[in-house]
Amino acid sequence: MAEARALVRRASAAQALLAEFTQPQIDTIVDAMAAAVTPHAEALARLAVEETGFGVVADKVQKNLFASGRVHAFIRPMATVGVVRRDEAKRIVEIAEPFGVVAAIVPSTNPTSTAIYKLLISIKARCAVVLSPHPAAARCITRTAEIMHEAARRAGLPDGAIGWMTTVTLEGTQELMKAREVSVILATGGMGLVRAAYSAGKPAYGVGPGNAPCYIESSADVSKAARDIVAGKSFDHGVLCSSPNSVVVDRAIDEEVRRAFAAHGGHFLSAAQGEALAKLLITPQRLPNPALVGKSAAAIAERLGVAVPAGTRALLVELAGVGRDFPLSIEKLCPVLSYYVVKDWREGCERCKQILRYGGMGHTMSIHSRNEAVILEFGLHKPAFRIVVNTPTTHGSIGLTTGLDPAMTLGCGGFGGNITSDNISPRHLLNIKRLAYGIRDVDAPAPDPDVAVTGRASATLPPSSASAVPGGSTGSSQPPLPKPPARPVADPVPAATLASRIDQFLATRGMARPGSVPGASTPPAGPGVATPAAPAQAPAAPVSFVCEDDVRTAVKEGRKILVGERTIITPAARDAGEAARVFTWEGWRL
Repeated sequence: MAEARALVRRASAAQALLAEFTQPQIDTIVDAMAAAVTPHAEALARLAVEETGFGVVADKVQKNLFASGRVHAFIRPMATVGVVRRDEAKRIVEIAEPFGVVAAIVPSTNPTSTAIYKLLISIKARCAVVLSPHPAAARCITRTAEIMHEAARRAGLPDGAIGWMTTVTLEGTQELMKAREVSVILATGGMGLVRAAYSAGKPAYGVGPGNAPCYIESSADVSKAARDIVAGKSFDHGVLCSSPNSVVVDRAIDEEVRRAFAAHGGHFLSAAQGEALAKLLITPQRLPNPALVGKSAAAIAERLGVAVPAGTRALLVELAGVGRDFPLSIEKLCPVLSYYVVKDWREGCERCKQILRYGGMGHTMSIHSRNEAVILEFGLHKPAFRIVVNTPTTHGSIGLTTGLDPAMTLGCGGFGGNITSDNISPRHLLNIKRLAYGIRDVDAPAPDPDVAVTGRASATLPPSSASAVPGGSTGSSQPPLPKPPARPVADPVPAATLASRIDQFLATRGMARPGSVPGASTPPAGPGVATPAAPAQAPAAPVSFVCEDDVRTAVKEGRKILVGERTIITPAARDAGEAARVFTWEGWRL
């Protein structure tokens, strides 16, 4: 917790300097960061697999290069400093301002690539950033940050603009997210982490689970569809949140699809084997077993005691429904696919909705079809914000095989409880202020009696005239608006009286100054100033403001804090106070 506070203080100081950088300065730093980390793509991938036990080195190399290459190329021409847009017709000038210090939470499933991506988009937006690594991936994330920070520092980045936590704990991450200096949170991880980010009292971009369904419609290129789904599911052993999790197939092509999956490395388990796999893979809390996350299909089959053909890349289990009675219908984070057969695209549409509602709302799905009408129907009616067509969900959602913005953090919008449905880029770390020039004069016609009395509009509007406005400046004889009366000036309070009042207030908080005895010897009041009464043992009215120190003091002294509906309570004070039960609420909340 202390480390988190120190890092955000340094980041806040650096933020003041970074906000004044020019576009060429920022681009030079970002270019240096991307260039420095690219040669380390394989070393970082190996370190990530060794440390976490998740995924495939070659696939993690590709993800690292995607972040340092594709993402960098996408953000490189982006204007993020000063005037970023002019609308000559509306006479509006848009000016970019950095959001502020970013708290970036990095997961264990995609550690190094996510760290590269978040560091690049943060600095591109002129935002200082502090990384909180997942405890299971702290070494590889730290090494990534070290490489990029050193290159950025040599290119002119202020000290403290990139930081990372080395003592990784849940308490430290929570302290980082709640720190006053942090302006926005980039959270990638499980639902618990995302909920914590949204409850930290800060703007946050969080990502929920994927559970992406893949629908194969009767008109699809079946061989390509099966190849794409297996490729997406086996990529890095299925740890991306947009990885395929279910296959939904029209009955008319079911047999053809099964043959295509077998040809491309898919292996169907029997009903009994599927039940055994569900018990092995899914915990009682309806979460994937961490021991099998990011493991190969062959390794999972071996744990299950099932022999599979050489070259098996994904295991498939046919299910009859979605929900708690069908454990394998959740997001699985390994090369296991649930398989559903439906009558037609309408039934397939409903099945995909059920799958998304059971843990993937707003995220991603795919449709494999050559029927544009059906494709559009899916686009119109599915609760997913990335519906990729005839391409793997894993690669298409992040912009690798589609024209979507390249990103490693994918918003799920209102369906998934997120603030945006976009692929997150530097634009989401900018605030835009606008110069708006007047383009039309203010017309203030005289009130129309028909409208005012009967609600009927006149056939013609009266000519606009500034003289119709009291106090108008067009030569009318209207009297000027009256000036407000001057406020009476109170007699100054003598310094001794003011000091006594301060001492009395501090005493009610248990913070009296040494040697001061509030109320014992009240100095004489000045002209027009009433002599203050001795303080009561407890405030008679609710306090106006409560901070965390107030709560600590109240707990130490064993007293309550009287608060009301107008009392301002900081988020940290509210959490501490409610946990210690020190608040006494005035009025209806007593």
